[in-house]
Amino acid sequence: MKPVLVKSTLAFSAVVLALSGCLQEGAISPSHAANTATPAAPVQASGPVSQGRYGLPDFSALVEQVGPAVVNISVTQKVARGGATSGEDPFADDPFYDFLRRFGIPAPGTPGNGGGRGGRAPEQIQQGVGSGFIVSADGYVLTNAHVVDGATEVTVKLTDKRDFKAKVVGSDKRTDVALLKIDATGLPFVKTGDAERSKVGEWVVAMGSPFGFENTVTAGIISAKARRLPDENYVPFIQTDVAINPGNSGGPLFNLAGEVIGINSQIYSRSGGFMGISFAIPIDVALKVKDQLQKYGKVSRGRLGVTIQGLDPELAQNFGLDKPSGALVANVEAGSPAEKGGLQTGDVVIAVNGQKVDSSADLPRIIGEQKPGTTVRLSVWRDRKNREVNVVLGEQTAEKTLAASPDRKGESPSAKLGLTGRALSAQEASRLGVPGGIVVEGASGPAAKAGLQGGDVILGINNQAITSVEQFRKLLDAAGNRFALLVQRGSGRIFMAVRLG
Repeated sequence: MKPVLVKSTLAFSAVVLALSGCLQEGAISPSHAANTATPAAPVQASGPVSQGRYGLPDFSALVEQVGPAVVNISVTQKVARGGATSGEDPFADDPFYDFLRRFGIPAPGTPGNGGGRGGRAPEQIQQGVGSGFIVSADGYVLTNAHVVDGATEVTVKLTDKRDFKAKVVGSDKRTDVALLKIDATGLPFVKTGDAERSKVGEWVVAMGSPFGFENTVTAGIISAKARRLPDENYVPFIQTDVAINPGNSGGPLFNLAGEVIGINSQIYSRSGGFMGISFAIPIDVALKVKDQLQKYGKVSRGRLGVTIQGLDPELAQNFGLDKPSGALVANVEAGSPAEKGGLQTGDVVIAVNGQKVDSSADLPRIIGEQKPGTTVRLSVWRDRKNREVNVVLGEQTAEKTLAASPDRKGESPSAKLGLTGRALSAQEASRLGVPGGIVVEGASGPAAKAGLQGGDVILGINNQAITSVEQFRKLLDAAGNRFALLVQRGSGRIFMAVRLG
């Protein structure tokens, strides 16, 4: 089975879903203790973790100090009845339900839990669990957006057994962060640390409710930082080997000073359970989202209006860069803030307001952190020179990002491009809004190695627009053995580096 990235919660269905809700609890109903207990004192960061037996760290003091600020989150959802036909049990093959049945917990839709086996209800009530942590004494709680997604009722339970109905102040699916509010004061709360200062190899501790088991503590080390995951352009994840399982979602990741440096969010798994690779949202990213949610109830992000791609060594060399860093602009949307500011296709954005853009994945996050209407100073590489471009940002809906250039290992030298094609018709060029181009009908040799395929439209060579077949040949002859083609594929544009011989 191919490993998949899953949110660290698991729905009770026959399959593991990558974007499932929090851990479903079948017919379990959350208990509601009296809300009259004396509130705990605010949590303060602990000192260094002491050494235990055999020189290993002892986390007991840390857990005792920060534990009261970690909460269990119970969620009620109304979901459409699954596709089971009359007389079928949609959970019959679910191993996790087999586990729960051993404890006498019925699955939704079974006799005694609504919508018996003989019929199909239009919707059913499901319970789920996740984790979270208190960030202020007046009752603000951070968790994952996918924990509370679609919830009709959210309950926050403290370690002293008090529970509170929670209001979802707001959530942001792009970063998977949600902010809750409970009606309480004098609550224990966490101290936040600096995720940037954390180091690969240092010890970290996670707390949460894996599989619904409240106040569970696991420990491990930071395995890597600034991990970029598929379809995740706004979060440079902290990778750890801390045991994170369904139900841990939204729980805190602590350093040894007792400071929260991340929110546990995803796992890399073949089975939906822990396999040694977990990912946490850096706390600085989460706090920026929290501030906007608390103030406005939503998150607004700046927008350039460009399609970008990464640079590999071949493309970097073609553009005259000494290393493959920055974000290559493959397309500038008509009427966008980028076009109005003078950004051009073929520009390489290397910094924003002096903040370095190491890779293309950095640009959406950096721009997204700016408010719409803000003027940003972009440092760009154009025509082998550094330039400054000022852009007034719009409000973002979705920043398009193309995949990095194809891998061309093992490329064999060739004296020809290996391309057959025809010129764009006047109607085709008008529809694409370009002066001309070459429609690829067949690709072999270096062209195929670079990634060209039938149906692609070559619009330019080394930032020079193509107007005719004759001009294309001249530009090709003058380009030498290394050059970059601007290619239209479907509705997107991408640069491809080509090497001849």
